[in-house]
Amino acid sequence: MNAEEKIKLMIVDDHQMIIDGIKSLLRKEKQFEFIAEATSGEQGVEMLKVTVPDIVIADISMPGMDGKELIKYIKEQFPEIRILVLSMHNDAEIIGDVMLLEAEGYILKNTGREELVKALQKIADGGTFYSEEVFQTLIKKQKEFIRENRAQLVLSDREIEIIRLITLEYSNEEIAEQLFISKRTVETHRKNINFKTNVKTVIGLVKYAIRNELVTV
Repeated sequence: MNAEEKIKLMIVDDHQMIIDGIKSLLRKEKQFEFIAEATSGEQGVEMLKVTVPDIVIADISMPGMDGKELIKYIKEQFPEIRILVLSMHNDAEIIGDVMLLEAEGYILKNTGREELVKALQKIADGGTFYSEEVFQTLIKKQKEFIRENRAQLVLSDREIEIIRLITLEYSNEEIAEQLFISKRTVETHRKNINFKTNVKTVIGLVKYAIRNELVTV
């Protein structure tokens, strides 16, 4: 966006206090211009028929047409408008839904002026902005997903071969020689084995192999 052009903003939130608070936070930021505000998704839709902002700042939890429905509508009818979600919900499922709807940003309502300005500026410049708190929530959810699904990760035949040789106290060099592969390939397989089994030591791997009947004792 041209540096001389003001970034036109529209706010959609069912709490007038939030709308007034955002406007107050950005009052001294001359690069922004508030051109519309709405206290419901439906009212936001009507506003968009007469004025088109660069960025819509939208809440998620609103009675009637909620934020996700509003985002979907905007993306279908006004694909050039960019969207920053401002929400009280630091919830991975909601954040994920917003990302799938291709909103350009997501920050929490406890954010300060500096982060709000940074988010709006980055989005106006064509980028995306998900706050650190939001990002960490997604990372935590991803780790939980990995832990819950680790047991479903299937060891390959080659990895089982390597586990059996490890239980026989073969070194990486000896495994490579036995299987006619490089030492680096063995190291890569061992990293994958550690990840899939959630085991970090040779003793732990031996126990895993016995417990899962990969070797006989």
